[in-house]
Amino acid sequence: MNAETVLTPEIAPLQATVAPPRQLPPATTESPAARVVVIGLALAFMGVMLVLPLVSVFAEALAEGIGHYLTAIADPDALAAIRLTLLVAAIAVPLNLVFGLCAAWAIAKFEFRGKSLLITLIDLPFSVSPVISGLIYVLLYGAHGWFGPALEALHIKIIFTVAGLVLATIFVTFPFIARELIPLMQEQGTEEEEAAVSLGASGLQTFFRVTLPNVTWGLLYGVLLCNARAMGEFGAVSVVSGHIRGVTNTMPLHVEILYNEYDFVGAFAVASLLALLALVTLIGKSLLEWRLGRRLSGGRH
Repeated sequence: MNAETVLTPEIAPLQATVAPPRQLPPATTESPAARVVVIGLALAFMGVMLVLPLVSVFAEALAEGIGHYLTAIADPDALAAIRLTLLVAAIAVPLNLVFGLCAAWAIAKFEFRGKSLLITLIDLPFSVSPVISGLIYVLLYGAHGWFGPALEALHIKIIFTVAGLVLATIFVTFPFIARELIPLMQEQGTEEEEAAVSLGASGLQTFFRVTLPNVTWGLLYGVLLCNARAMGEFGAVSVVSGHIRGVTNTMPLHVEILYNEYDFVGAFAVASLLALLALVTLIGKSLLEWRLGRRLSGGRH
C-alpha cells in the first residue's frame, strides 16, 4: 500500500463526506452545422420581413431624388400631419404616464377588492381591435351616439376632431406603461416603502423619494414604447378622424391618402419619417434594456 493512499483517522471521515465534483452538461448539444442553419434561418427571416421592407421604404422615398423627397416632406398637408401626430402623442403619453404610475403602484404595492378586475381592464386594449375601439368612441360621442346630443347642446364636438384622436390614442396605448411597471414594482416588493413609512414619511414622500427612483428606467422604457405606438397608430384614429386633410390626418393616415392617390414619393417620404421613428425607438429601447438589466443585476449583487 502506498503512503499516498493511507488515510489518517481524522481525515478519512472528512474525505468520505466530500462529494466528487459534478460534471456540468454542455450548454448546447447541437452540432455546429445545426447552429449555423438555425441562425441563418433566423437572419434570413429578419432580413425578408424587416430589413428589406425598411430599405424599400427609403429607396422609394428617394427614387426621384432628394429634391422631390424634401418637397414631399415640406408639403403643407404633410407638415400638418406631422404636427398633429406630435400633438396627439404629446397629450396621450403624459396622461398614460400618470395612469400607468398610479395603476402599477396600486396593483404592486396594495391589496384591495377588484384588483384582478383592474388588471383585466388594463389588458383590454391588447385583446380589442383598434378599429373596434374607434367604433366604440363613435357610438359614444358621435352625433347620434349615447352622449352625442348632450355634447352637441353644449357645443362640444369630439368625433372628427383632435379630441377624438387623443381619446382613441389613449385607449390603445394605456397598457404599455402600466404593464412595464407592474412586474418591476412587484419584484422590488414593499420593504423599502414600509421602512420609509416607519420613519415618518408620508405617502407622497414615499412615492417620490423611494418608489419612483427605483422604477425610473422601467418608466422611461414604457414611455418610449407608448410614444412609438401613439405616433404609429392607424386603426382607431382612422375611424374617429374623418380623414379631413390637413386637419385630422395623422402621419399614418396621410400616408394612406397619398398612396391611394398614386403619389408614391410623397407617401414613402412621410412613411420614411415613421421608419426613422421606429429606428430611434429601437435604439432607445435597446439602451434602456441594457441600462435596466445592469441596474437589476447590480441590485441582486
